[in-house]
Amino acid sequence: MQAYDVVIIGAGHNGLVCAAYLLKAGYSVLLLEKRSVPGGAATTEAVIPELPEFKFNLCAIDHEFIHLGPVVEELELEKYGLEYLFCDPVAFCPHPDGRYFLGRRSLDDTCKEIAQFSERDAKKYREFTEYWQRAIGAMIPMFNAPPKSVVDIVGNYDIAKIRDLFSVIGSADKTLDFIRTMLTSAEDLLNEWFDEEFLKAPLARLAAELGAPPSQKMLGIGAIMMAMRHNPGMARPKGGTGALVQALVNLVTHLGGKILTDQSVEKILIDDGRAVGVRTRDGNEYRANKGVISNIDAQRLFLYMLDPADVHAADPNLRERLERRIVNNNETILKIDLAMDEPLKFDRWNHRDEYLIGSVLIADSVKHVEIAHSEPAIGRIPDADPSFYLVQPTMRDPSMAPDGKHTVWIEFFAPYNIEGLEGTGQHGTGWTDELKNKVADRVVDKLAEYAPNVKTATIGRRVESPAELGERLGTLKGNYYHIDMTLDQMVFFRPLPELANYKTPIDGLFLTGAGTHPGGSISGMPGRNCARVFLHTQEPIAQKLRDARDSLKSTVESVFRIN
Repeated sequence: MQAYDVVIIGAGHNGLVCAAYLLKAGYSVLLLEKRSVPGGAATTEAVIPELPEFKFNLCAIDHEFIHLGPVVEELELEKYGLEYLFCDPVAFCPHPDGRYFLGRRSLDDTCKEIAQFSERDAKKYREFTEYWQRAIGAMIPMFNAPPKSVVDIVGNYDIAKIRDLFSVIGSADKTLDFIRTMLTSAEDLLNEWFDEEFLKAPLARLAAELGAPPSQKMLGIGAIMMAMRHNPGMARPKGGTGALVQALVNLVTHLGGKILTDQSVEKILIDDGRAVGVRTRDGNEYRANKGVISNIDAQRLFLYMLDPADVHAADPNLRERLERRIVNNNETILKIDLAMDEPLKFDRWNHRDEYLIGSVLIADSVKHVEIAHSEPAIGRIPDADPSFYLVQPTMRDPSMAPDGKHTVWIEFFAPYNIEGLEGTGQHGTGWTDELKNKVADRVVDKLAEYAPNVKTATIGRRVESPAELGERLGTLKGNYYHIDMTLDQMVFFRPLPELANYKTPIDGLFLTGAGTHPGGSISGMPGRNCARVFLHTQEPIAQKLRDARDSLKSTVESVFRIN
């Protein structure tokens, strides 16, 4: 049996980030990845066999959250090949009446665009965005720390973030209003602030990226999605999202870490109540002298990869709570990739190529977005009048296609299990090749209402059903966030209160990935935070002293820098 200090299950970007921090701390690390390539939901691949020179992001594409944390700088990923390309404009949404929303990175410039159609909403948009940017500043220290680590959280605050915090919750009334805001829905917030549908619809569509309809209560936090595109900004790695993974792979291997692909972990090995290694599906066993870290979700880990008796011995209630308490709402995505010989053209909206640099949102109204996200929850495919999110990444990064050619990335929300078709099709979900292509045809037909040349310029297409996406990512119900991103499953509650600090009731077994704080998206924060918790368990006193020293140093430097 080969032995390492740490074995990490899954080489997604959080697993790789976690590995990098542990390697830098002097531990030996093995990562086991079930696919033939590392990266999980953050890969870039050639997936149209007849057009191998076209590269596609198979899931994640637009990166905002990673710029709220220190991962890129601390790991010096630029030295290992990472180059971020910031987008400007950051979003375009054509409205059926000929108006449009064009979100630029500059708040001032975005307000000017909105003012063409509504002076009042332009003014309110500035107030709305500035409020959420202060809220983001106040929350960043909590994102970049384990949720139960007071020392880490306090140490992440500098003078600017403290000011942001007090501007949001600086009095009893402000605190209560902020709580109310977090408990309400994105739709209610948008109706409270704005008049015009051409503005509310794209903001609702971005808020729904958290995986729920804009009317869902306790998801007011979705309003931060557009604010982050102004600051810190929205960017993509040059060469695709997979370039971030490649930089992490370069770093991990440079530090002596080992990554094995085509290694599906089947069993966590437990000895006397402690995780001591793993067994793969092909029978290989790897010993973990210090700990096993799971980059997959807690439900799959505890319900399928551990002996029930071992889980019961650690916590008699855990299996039932994981089965019944965690919520996934059946919504996932049908993914469409197009190869094109020219860019999309939105001629009815006075087309400019800059429209295609950021995200393009097909969202005709808040109701249009609501239907797109509510029907999947009850197993219905919302394709009668599709709303969706698309990107033409080659407008910002031509390296992903041959000269003069382009790619299109389309995310269409759809049910994992289809009502009335249970037990049929792919993995019993009801999806078939015929059905997924029929739905994709309807999505493309809708896009053609805005950019008619999509029909004549497309030279290749790939469609991945929700069932296929779930199988490729190894996620339950195709949920790329692992579990829903509702407020009751965030921070201290993600995935459950007893698992929320990356440790588990089984000694030596840790969690990271999208199913842990602060949740899904490309951020690296779960990987970094998990590494910190692991290091605390190995050297609790020494690590706490180092953290206290770093916190004090950070605060002092902040005071003198600001003043």
